[in-house]
Amino acid sequence: MQALATTCEAVASTSKKLGKVALVADYLRSRSEADAALSAIYLSGRTFAAREERTLQVGGATLWKIIADLSGASEAKLTAAYKRHGDLGNATLEILGEAAPQESTLTLAEVAFAFQEIAAASGAGPKSKLALALLVRATALEAKYLVKIIIGELRIGLKESQVEEAIAKAYGRSVSEVRRANMLVGDIGESLLLAANNKLSEARMRLFHPIGFMLATPAETAEDAFAEFEHALVEDKYDGIRAQAHISGDKVRLFSRTFDDITESFPELLPALASIGHEMILDGEILAWRDGQALAFSELQKRLGRKRVSAALQRDVPVSYVAFDVLYANDDLAIDRPLTDRIKMLDDIFEEAAPRLIDPSPHAQGSLLFPENSISSREPRVLRAPQSRADSAEDLDRLFDAAQERGNEGLMIKDVNSTYAVGRRGKSWLKLKRQLATLDVVVTAAELGHGKRAGVLSDYTFAVRDGDELRNIGKAYSGLTDKEIAELSAWFTAHTLVDHGFVREVEPKIVLEVAFNAVMKSDRHNSGFALRFPRILRIREDKPVTEIDTLERAQEIHDSQFHVRPAKRSVLV
Repeated sequence: MQALATTCEAVASTSKKLGKVALVADYLRSRSEADAALSAIYLSGRTFAAREERTLQVGGATLWKIIADLSGASEAKLTAAYKRHGDLGNATLEILGEAAPQESTLTLAEVAFAFQEIAAASGAGPKSKLALALLVRATALEAKYLVKIIIGELRIGLKESQVEEAIAKAYGRSVSEVRRANMLVGDIGESLLLAANNKLSEARMRLFHPIGFMLATPAETAEDAFAEFEHALVEDKYDGIRAQAHISGDKVRLFSRTFDDITESFPELLPALASIGHEMILDGEILAWRDGQALAFSELQKRLGRKRVSAALQRDVPVSYVAFDVLYANDDLAIDRPLTDRIKMLDDIFEEAAPRLIDPSPHAQGSLLFPENSISSREPRVLRAPQSRADSAEDLDRLFDAAQERGNEGLMIKDVNSTYAVGRRGKSWLKLKRQLATLDVVVTAAELGHGKRAGVLSDYTFAVRDGDELRNIGKAYSGLTDKEIAELSAWFTAHTLVDHGFVREVEPKIVLEVAFNAVMKSDRHNSGFALRFPRILRIREDKPVTEIDTLERAQEIHDSQFHVRPAKRSVLV
């Protein structure tokens, strides 16, 4: 374990990508295959292979207490160390110091066994006891990186893609072969073993681990979008949750774009997807859905992050899965095929599944799947996303207006010849979205950042006016330069009203212009609203606080997002 920790220190100390890759490659070559495979997983910031469903469920608070117990440090000393570093692993190294063992006796195999025991343990007490037993044996440097790995925040400037490059370099294989194997098996340790034994070509698709989503590039106008290719396949851009559906027999898993398992949030989708009857991976969107139309994203948000979704909530916020692509079906990996072929595969899947499903709705439009055990027999649970062809910018303008009239965000425009670019953003897929207004807001609180922004106030809570009152409406941390953040951090430090440690209430004088994807109803802030995906456009030094936007304006934007949505018209056709 000490060799891995030392390598992590070296990787963190260089900013050069090639230097990081070379350090990891040299380290992997120097280890046994078993240790190298475990190291590849840990260097990717994981405790287990991506395909595994195990997690440690040991949080920062538990580790904080363990470090306090091991070091005897006071709460004040721990807090001061964390404030200096903005990272629990780095604070651990400082706090433990001489209190930790000076000689390393901990092997990677023992670490892996400890992680397995912690994951299998039930309850916070047993997990904490096992984590303590692991960390008490670690040197201060080992403890630093064990803490980082446990909480999933390695922060050494190393991406999994660079670990893949290091594996290729260490064993003389091509990077593309290593990446493809890792994508298929969902285990970078197993991919390393395949590379070490020249068996990368033997990798086969293994379901129930998410693979990288193909992403779209924004287009400003229909003319800009159509200039990229001669013939376009066009779909509505839905305002839901992008989700990958992995299906094998009765087993179904749903993964978000951030690779989180969101299956438990949408239990009524599982029998519907299982009814398709194939082993496959679908790409699609989860929508809140009622009476043949999509609901606002704020409704769907009520379903997110819940371990249990009651029958009442399923009735109040019903959902459907809209499938628009297929990545794998019945041992056939489709990502290298052109979009036209994948669309034909998807059509065949839905057509073949139809006899096993019922459609009791006389008003159903498009391809809909209604499993017999749906909560509501009138609502579809799985839908085939309708698609159109466009041969000119005028066609796109017409389709864009129709999509917005249905209440959708805009259009997805796809090159009919494009393959599925796993985990990449390019111009084969474009998105044309409606433009929302921005808001001018005032900062009311500033929070310490993390990682490279540790020690500076870089996360800002902001408000709009409500008469003589300020009402918080959002929080943003992206959009400003490092220089602007440093200057604002100094200003907020000097103009603090109340210091809560990590968060400071500040004088409301700094005006920002923020952009966002939507205004949603929310009780997170005292305005009653929250902004979806807010980002800072600029500091408005020209605008006084008395001229920032009002709560009434936020209400107007919220209402304008949905006022065109017809009451009984399908969102998909």
